[in-house]
Amino acid sequence: MSAKVLCIGDVMLDVVTKIGVLPSQINYGSDTPATISTHGGGAAGNVASWLTRAGAQSTIVGHVGDDAAGSALVSEFDALGVQHHNLVVDHGHSGVVVVLVDPTGERTMFPDNGANSGLHIGDLPELKGYDAVYISGYSPLDPLSLPGIKEMIAKIREANIPIYFDPASVGGMKEVAIDEVKSWLPLMNVLLLNEEEAIYLSGASDIEVALNNLLEQCQTVVIKRGSHGAIGKSRGGQSISIPAIPAIVADTTGAGDSFAAGFISHFAIHKDLNRALMAGAEIAAQCVAIIGARPRVGTKI
Repeated sequence: MSAKVLCIGDVMLDVVTKIGVLPSQINYGSDTPATISTHGGGAAGNVASWLTRAGAQSTIVGHVGDDAAGSALVSEFDALGVQHHNLVVDHGHSGVVVVLVDPTGERTMFPDNGANSGLHIGDLPELKGYDAVYISGYSPLDPLSLPGIKEMIAKIREANIPIYFDPASVGGMKEVAIDEVKSWLPLMNVLLLNEEEAIYLSGASDIEVALNNLLEQCQTVVIKRGSHGAIGKSRGGQSISIPAIPAIVADTTGAGDSFAAGFISHFAIHKDLNRALMAGAEIAAQCVAIIGARPRVGTKI
């Protein structure tokens, strides 16, 4: 049985700029050689894409513009098998993020949200048959989308479908009052976030303490730790740590999103935390080995 997952949030075009020097050595005001490529991106779009490679069915709820970038993004979803509807916004420009990748694989992003702003309840499809809903924090962090996202959450909760929430970056969260962000957490069933985000939201500097603090808000919490793997815990259970799977790192863009896809595809059906964490690590190892945040068309896991 494969999970059927609805992914709500941002769909972007990533312009990946890979440089051969450290950021401190960039020739600002002049030229610095780079290898540049374009890829589909955005957390929700990435999770939806990797879900199709993790044996799940996925549908994306988001917006792109009626421009060249939007056409490319729609075509990629179609090729990967991601379902969608009402994706294209007339007279809108697609969201774009410039991703700077240094020789260590670390990435720095410069996002323009574009057509992603303004998600509304009319974008939500019929919910019958879905096993899980993933929501990217970039959408509620956008004031133009927040009212619509709150309406969607209310409807999803009425349908009794588990919600998996990734609160997005600390930089993004700092643009909104922290009490507002924290008010969303009890509405979610599973929280997926990285160490920096866990420390920011919990106020705890120790990961185990952060995990337990966040469990007061959500039934299950998973903290992604990059090359150190991940740690997760459900209320009433033991914390489980798993190592990262060794990989030759080409680009860490989308690693957390691919981990989320692997985790959700397994946990939504089997509720086995340890195996779901390992499934996330397996997909993440595939992601960091390629340039870009999404699987290539034809990628098999």
